[in-house]
Amino acid sequence: MLNLAKNHDPRKNTELLAQFTGKQLDIRAALEETKQLFLECSLKEIPFPSGKDCKHSLPFSQRIGLVLFWPFSRPVEKTVPVQIKVDDHGNVYPDWMQKLDDEYRQLIENVTKEVNLTDFGAVGDGKTDCTAAFQKAIGKGKVKLIIPEGTFITKGIRLPSYTWLVGAGKGATTIKLHNKAKKGTRLLTNANHWQGNHHIMVQGLSLDWNVERLGSIPKTSTWGNHSSCLTYANVIYGWVKDVEAINPGLHGFDISSTLYNYAGDGRRARGGSKYVWIDNVNSCGFGDDGITTHHSDYILISNSHMCDPSGRAHRKGCSNSNGIEIDDGSQNVVLVNNSTARCFGGVEIKAHQNSSAAANVQIIGHLSVNGNRSYNFRHIGHHKMEDPESKTAFNILATNLVSIEPVSTDLYKNSTPRSLVVSGYKNVVLNHFTAIGNPNYDYYGGPVAAIQYRARNVILSNFSFKNFTTAGTGIKVFGGKNRADSVRIRHVEICNSTMEAVSIGQGIRDLTVENVK
Repeated sequence: MLNLAKNHDPRKNTELLAQFTGKQLDIRAALEETKQLFLECSLKEIPFPSGKDCKHSLPFSQRIGLVLFWPFSRPVEKTVPVQIKVDDHGNVYPDWMQKLDDEYRQLIENVTKEVNLTDFGAVGDGKTDCTAAFQKAIGKGKVKLIIPEGTFITKGIRLPSYTWLVGAGKGATTIKLHNKAKKGTRLLTNANHWQGNHHIMVQGLSLDWNVERLGSIPKTSTWGNHSSCLTYANVIYGWVKDVEAINPGLHGFDISSTLYNYAGDGRRARGGSKYVWIDNVNSCGFGDDGITTHHSDYILISNSHMCDPSGRAHRKGCSNSNGIEIDDGSQNVVLVNNSTARCFGGVEIKAHQNSSAAANVQIIGHLSVNGNRSYNFRHIGHHKMEDPESKTAFNILATNLVSIEPVSTDLYKNSTPRSLVVSGYKNVVLNHFTAIGNPNYDYYGGPVAAIQYRARNVILSNFSFKNFTTAGTGIKVFGGKNRADSVRIRHVEICNSTMEAVSIGQGIRDLTVENVK
């Protein structure tokens, strides 16, 4: 039906969303409706009993990790989702965008010189080592570095504060890792992960991690936030625009803290990034995720496309490689009009068992094609009744999502295809959701959307399911001892499908269903 290859222009996502939903949404009105639904569900009392204590449920190795990471962590401060604004042209942005615009002017004012990389001896022939030329050209920062067309080889680039890298465009300017670069090399990152950096812009180029240099080794990454094309770690005020990330060992783009932190649920890393905008970027062949965030705040990801991960950062057949992953400890992340194709998860909002969950995440417009789990929200290790109650898995708002033909995948062989899975999260609103199946694909009688594993205060509104002839249910709310609860389903439409619209498990105490066609 739709391919969305690696050269897909994500700036066309808005019109594609309208094409596949068959709707020209009044986005301002739809977002206001989502906001009101969220206020409705977030005010409800959470009735579910808590699980056991977290510390005693962790394996011994993870309990040791709590001690080791504790000095580099801080308590989670619960906040509310940021406000979303829509301008007269229909552009959607978070309310903190004005602050980032002001800091962009600071970047321009503090960049005191403009230089060309070739003036420092660089040759874009795809052979010459240009590492020293980059170092000389960038110096201590306050520089706008022009990188002309060509392929420039480097063993890694570190950007100080007030640095602006500008290429001639994706595919025209390529920065490529040297054949002798170590596996843990970050191709492009900020200069000081511990003290932090600020006001960094990367624009108009391709980043080739050169995974071919590693041969056929089974794992292409090392640890933490290494092995990626672009890593911002402890960066305040950052921009990434019109950039392509090619075959990274781990992530295409990682907006991160100094260290990934596993000090336990309820703790976040110190040194997280803040106020970063990623716009019109592409990535393919990534070993783990195309774009990921960790322990960072106020991140906007817009008009971007991720596809076709290699999954080689994981054991074969168990690769949780997502197009966009909002991971451990992230807060106030906004996604606008992005797309993903043939990933394990199109968008995954999650956390590991021994870390805090991502919270206050908002998705406005997303197109997922042939993902195994188009939209997957979960806090690992906090799902079953015998697990500890998640302290941090709260607040997801999504408007205008499309899932096209979810499928099984060799990335994660035992995972059944779903358009939507919500596990363990509380205060979740999805409004205007379109799932389109393949009538010739075998979904083995499973549900298209699953609300499960102690998810609570969930509202699903304006859901449309089309062309699912072998699925069993459009929306299944799972019961039993690990049941979901406090779920409201309204305005559901089933077209060209031979499945039940809504299925309710046993023991659910608070559920309403209305207006199902």
